Amino acid sequence: MIPGNDGQKHALVIKVAAGEADRAAARSLLNKRYGWRGYGETHSIPTSATHSTFTAFIDGELVGTLTLGVDSPAGMEIDHTFRNELNTYRRVPGAQLCELTKFAFETSVQSKAILAAFFHFIFIYGECRYDCTDLFIEVNPRHRRFYEAMLGFDRVGGLKENADVGAPSQLMHLEVAQIRAQVDEYTRSASGVSERSLYPFFLSGEIESDVRLKMERGGLSAAQAHRAAVASQRQPNAIDAGVALGHA
Repeated sequence: MIPGNDGQKHALVIKVAAGEADRAAARSLLNKRYGWRGYGETHSIPTSATHSTFTAFIDGELVGTLTLGVDSPAGMEIDHTFRNELNTYRRVPGAQLCELTKFAFETSVQSKAILAAFFHFIFIYGECRYDCTDLFIEVNPRHRRFYEAMLGFDRVGGLKENADVGAPSQLMHLEVAQIRAQVDEYTRSASGVSERSLYPFFLSGEIESDVRLKMERGGLSAAQAHRAAVASQRQPNAIDAGVALGHA
């Protein structure tokens, strides 16, 4: 079980969308949350082989979705707004770009522990499947401080207009090596990471190793059925992170 912001413990299941029904459910949640923010209700979720869409379920109810994409000759979703900025990073020898896009999450039970487990699962998946060096996300400027404080993203350039949602947008960047360093630092010592960030709430080293092993055994095919049940264990900061993780 994992704590929500309502003070209750909840069952969290994270899956990789494996078919149109899964993607349709994620798309419905995305448009519900985007519509509530005034961003429109006709958005799609990337379905190319270079994108994997993740879904989070609390007590059996879909509450979150986020898509991870890896750069290819076809580009990435963020290219629609920030192609020139991304091209600067592409020119660095050995660079491999990834993106996080189409993020939506219900706020009713959202908590640091739940968000941390969600982001950590996606990071493990990305490390297993891709060899990315640089991670990017495009956010509304009012959310910049969240990504800076909680995950360590840095701003890239100034604001631009995102035509898809009709709102200003900020490109943000994080070296993948920094994510691993933060995770490893917290695994060694909980006092080594700011309590303002999400990293203290990431999955324990034991759970991460178990999830990574099951992912590698599963071949990391989004269409391949693969489930991993991770037993509840006591983590630092007295957080019970009993998380069921698996592919849809």
